[in-house]
Order: sequence, then C-alpha cells, then structure tokens
Amino acid sequence: MILLAGLIIAIIGGAFVGIQNNFNSRVNEKAGTISATTLVLGLGCLASFIIGIFVEGTAMLNLENMKTWYWFGGLTGIGIVVCIVQSFKYLRPTYAMSIVLVSQLAIAILFDTQGWLGLEKLDLTPNKLIGALVIVAGILVFKFAGKSKELAKE
Repeated sequence: MILLAGLIIAIIGGAFVGIQNNFNSRVNEKAGTISATTLVLGLGCLASFIIGIFVEGTAMLNLENMKTWYWFGGLTGIGIVVCIVQSFKYLRPTYAMSIVLVSQLAIAILFDTQGWLGLEKLDLTPNKLIGALVIVAGILVFKFAGKSKELAKE
C-alpha cells in the first residue's frame, strides 16, 4: 500500500512539474526569466505558507531543530526555474524535460550510492544501471528517431 501511494504521489508530482514548466515558459516569453522566476517562486512561497498554516498550524514555524544548511535547499528553486525555462527556450519542451529527468536520475543515483545528505547508502547494481541506461537510450531514440527520414527528404 505504501509503494502504491508513493507511485501515485510521484506521478502527480511529475505531472505538476510538466504543467508548471509549460506555464513558466509562457511567463518567460512575456515577462523575462527573472520575472518568471520571481512570480513562480513568490506565488509558490505564498501558497505554501497559506496551505502550511491551514494544514499544520503554527507548528510549521517550529524550525529550531533544523540544521542551517538545510535552509539553502529552497534557493535551488531559483536555479531549477531559470535553467528549465531557458532550456524550454532553446529546446522543445519534451526534449528539455527528458534531459532534466536524466540529470535528476544521475544526481539521485550519485547521492544514493554515496549516501550523501544523510541518505542510506545503496549499491548500484547492474540492473539499476541498465535501467538508467534504458531511460537515456529512450530519450536518444525519441530525439533522433525521425532525423533519418528528415535528412532523406532533403
């Protein structure tokens, strides 16, 4: 049951990322990258605060046991929004998101196998490595599958 809940939540989260990135790209076209980033993160902060107060009450403000460096996790959101919005400008959304997913997978594998940030250290088995490579191969097929037909027409 826990696995199913995790899968459903991950699927919904992925859908939100895809939808948000398309919205961010449209805002970027009209207002620019910094404006888009400010709008996205500002509204996200406001919404998170309101939802947090509603769901957790004032307990969400109890941060005394948090390590200082944890606070910098939110700053990565700036890099995420700026980089993805820019990649959408130069690449098609599907290709850009595919590359983002491969990058996320590579970093997740690195952090899992090294046990960084307090994660339980996991072994990188041949099956896990093959699975990651299949994802990369799928992206390459997606990107270059129609290229031979396009070149033949020219």
